[in-house]
Amino acid sequence: MNILRRTKIVVTLGPSLDDPDVLRRVIEAGADVFRANFSHGTVETHEKRIAMVRKLADKYERSIAILADLQGPKIRIARFKNEKIFLEEGQIFILDPALDTHAGTEHTVSLDYKNLPNDVYVDDTLLLDDGRIVMQVQKIENNRIHCKVLVGGELSNNKGINRLGGGLSAEALTDKDRADLKEAVRLEADYIAISFPRNADDIKEARALLRAAGGSAGIIAKIERAEAVTNIEEIIQVADGIMVARGDLGVELGDAELPGVQKMLIQAARSLNKPVITATQMLESMTYSTIPTRAEVSDVANAVLDGTDAVMLSQETAVGKYPDKAVAAMDRICLSAEKNVSTKISGHRLECHFKYVDEAIAMATMYTANHLNIAAIISLTESGTTPLWMSRIKSGIPIYGFSRHKATQRRMALFRGVYPIPFDATHIDKRVLNQTAVAELQKRAILKEGDLVVITKGDLIGIHGKTNSMKIFTVGK
Repeated sequence: MNILRRTKIVVTLGPSLDDPDVLRRVIEAGADVFRANFSHGTVETHEKRIAMVRKLADKYERSIAILADLQGPKIRIARFKNEKIFLEEGQIFILDPALDTHAGTEHTVSLDYKNLPNDVYVDDTLLLDDGRIVMQVQKIENNRIHCKVLVGGELSNNKGINRLGGGLSAEALTDKDRADLKEAVRLEADYIAISFPRNADDIKEARALLRAAGGSAGIIAKIERAEAVTNIEEIIQVADGIMVARGDLGVELGDAELPGVQKMLIQAARSLNKPVITATQMLESMTYSTIPTRAEVSDVANAVLDGTDAVMLSQETAVGKYPDKAVAAMDRICLSAEKNVSTKISGHRLECHFKYVDEAIAMATMYTANHLNIAAIISLTESGTTPLWMSRIKSGIPIYGFSRHKATQRRMALFRGVYPIPFDATHIDKRVLNQTAVAELQKRAILKEGDLVVITKGDLIGIHGKTNSMKIFTVGK
C-alpha cells in the first residue's frame, strides 16, 4: 500500500490544464483541491474546467474539492500608452485617478482604485509590482499623488499597489465579486475564497451573500492585508478556514516579517479548529523548470512541519510547462517532511474544556489513537466536523471520513490527514455497522486481520452533530 500523504495539495486551474490528459496526470500525481481563479477568465471558462475536473474525479473515484477564488478589489495602476515605462531613482512620478486609463507616461499614470488619494499621507511608502518599485509620497494636490521614486525599474500595465503597513480602505467585496459569488454557488463550489478581508465583518457579509444565493460552501479568508493579521482571531472564528496569501501580505508587512507571521497564522488557524492553506510562489521556478530550487523545497517542507493543511500551486499549474511534475514534486516534498516526528506529536488542547459532545469524542479518539497501536480511525460523519476536529491533533494515523454526502466528501478533501470515503450508513443495520465500515477499508487493502481501529459515530445515524460514541474495534473479531 502506498504511504498516504497527510498534507493536501491545491492546484490552480488555467490554460495548462485545459488538455484532459494533462489534467488526468495532475489528478494522478496527487491533486486534492482545484482552484478556479476568478481574477482571470470568464465564467464559461471556469464552468468548463470545473466540469472536466468533476468528470475525471468521478472516473477515478476521487473526492476532489473546488475552490472558487474571488478577485477582490483591484488596487492597481491603469495602463501606459506604450505598455510599459522605466522609472529612474529620484524622479517624481504622479498617480492621477482622473487621467485617462490608457494615457500613462514615464511621468504619470491613472489608477483603477480611485480612492487612493484619500487613503495615503505624505511620507507614506507605496510599493508597486509586488514591491519591485518603491515610492515615497511627497504631496497630495488636486487629488493627485506626487511621489518620489526610491527604487526604480521597469513598470508595466495594471501592476498592483500596496501601502507599506496596510491601511487602504478598499472594501473586500466588489460588484464583480458579488456576481462571481453567485456563479460559484451555481457551479457548486465547495469553498469560496474572499480576497483582502480586513475584519470579521467582511467575512460575515460574504456569508450573508452566500446564504442569500442558496449556497453552503465553506468560506476561506485570504490573509493578505496587514489589518487582517491584526484581526486574525476574529476572522478565523467566523470563516471556515484561511489562506496565507503571501504575495500582497509580504509586500504590506515587508518580506522579512513574513516567515514569522506565516507560522503564527498556521498555528492560530489550527488552535481555533480551522483548516489553513499556505500559498504563493511555493514552487514558482517549476513554471518553466522540471525541478524545484532547494529554497522552494525547504519552503514547502517548513509549511508542512508548521502544520498547514494544504500547500498551493498557482502559476506553476495554471500556465506552467510542467504542471504534473510540479504536483509530483509537491507530493514527494510533503511526504518526506511528514516523516519528521514533530508532525506526529501533539499537546494540542490537553488542558481545554470542550463545548460539544462530538468535539469531546473527537479529542478522546485522537488521544487514544496516539497512545495505542491504532491502524486507522473511521469517523461516520454527516458534515465532516468530527474529522476536522480530529485533524487538528498532530498524528500519523489516517482519519477516514465516511459520509453519504458528496459535498461533505469533497469538503473533507482539504483537511490534513483526512481521507473521504463514500458510505451511506443510513441503510445499514446498526448491529453490523462497525463490521461493514471496517470491511470497506479491507476491500481497499487498507486494513488487515488483527488491526485495531477506532470508530466514531452517533446513536442517531444520519443526523448532523450527533456523534457521541467511540469504539475500539479489532478487525476480524
